[in-house]
Amino acid sequence: MKKLLVLTLVALGGLLVWRRVQTHRAELDLWTEATGSEN
Repeated sequence: MKKLLVLTLVALGGLLVWRRVQTHRAELDLWTEATGSEN
């Protein structure tokens, strides 16, 4: 039972990190688009 709880917490932590990375990438793409040079 304890292993299942630890595994669940690790999975939730990984999911939160993944979502944060995806959000950061989206913001970076928007920033790059807004401030990019126009060639």
